[in-house]
Amino acid sequence: MQAATQKSQELNASLTAQFGSHVSVGREGELILPGERLRNIRVRLGLTTRDVEAYSRRISNEEKNEDYCISSAWLTQVENTGSVPGVHKIFSLSVIYRQSFGDLLRLFGVDLTKIETHRLLMPLPNAHLTTFRHGGENPPVCFPVHFNLGSSLNGTNLLSRIVGLWGEIPIALISNLDLRHSTYGFIGFKDFMMYPFLRPGTFVQIDGRSTKVEKGVWQTQFDRPLYFVEMRDGYTCSWCELEGRELRLIPHPCSPCATRFLHFPDEAEIVGRVTGIAMRLSSPVQEAQVHIAKSAGNSEITTGASAGCKDQCAPCPRGIRGSIPIIHVNP
Repeated sequence: MQAATQKSQELNASLTAQFGSHVSVGREGELILPGERLRNIRVRLGLTTRDVEAYSRRISNEEKNEDYCISSAWLTQVENTGSVPGVHKIFSLSVIYRQSFGDLLRLFGVDLTKIETHRLLMPLPNAHLTTFRHGGENPPVCFPVHFNLGSSLNGTNLLSRIVGLWGEIPIALISNLDLRHSTYGFIGFKDFMMYPFLRPGTFVQIDGRSTKVEKGVWQTQFDRPLYFVEMRDGYTCSWCELEGRELRLIPHPCSPCATRFLHFPDEAEIVGRVTGIAMRLSSPVQEAQVHIAKSAGNSEITTGASAGCKDQCAPCPRGIRGSIPIIHVNP
């Protein structure tokens, strides 16, 4: 039995290399062409070729296009030869056979799920709109749908510690991310360490293999490594400098937070380097300023330019210390 299975796999690989992925091998080792697989689907559904022709005629009339129509003679030819149907007829077969358009294309060696992969390998020189969808399909991915009631979102934390329930959500944008098993962090609603570079409520992707603090001179703030740090009293995300056994957590120049000095590795450890972020940009700066000012009992907010920031960044409350309220982000 095992030898037969291995022989079938070897034959399938050989045929695929010779004729393409639209050729497969059956249980007994026989060659199965796309047309024969279409016939098997039709027979399982209890349909004759004339039934298919009648159903396709309805689609053709509805769409006012004869290309959707599948004649009995044409279907017989496709099932017994290597003919490849056009997109209109594949659409009709998809409707009649209750098969997805992508699955039928895959019978003939066209895998729509590879579209995004090929696009990533061919970057275009000019800016353009793009989508993150699998062609004709929307597979579910694992994503947090419920947060632990005992976990506060005010403080920065690892995503795995604040998610109470994982569910399958059809969202192709993050379909390649293994959120359950990889390391991801959440910037707490009261963590303004890297504001406005990282807004509260930002999700960050962490490379746990990069735990060594790099030294160097960076041309821009985007080039400087950003680290996710675990401390005795929680987590934070910031730039870092390590001098001997002293770890310095460097805030953004426009942040209301001060530099923190911690004993390394007794008081702080590097979880990893931040390699990606998911952050909303629609939170109004004016709304953030009002909340911060109310919390500090201060009605005046200094801007980055007036406070001497090198970058012309968003207004930053440099003179404010203490508790920072939540910045409300429109859902």
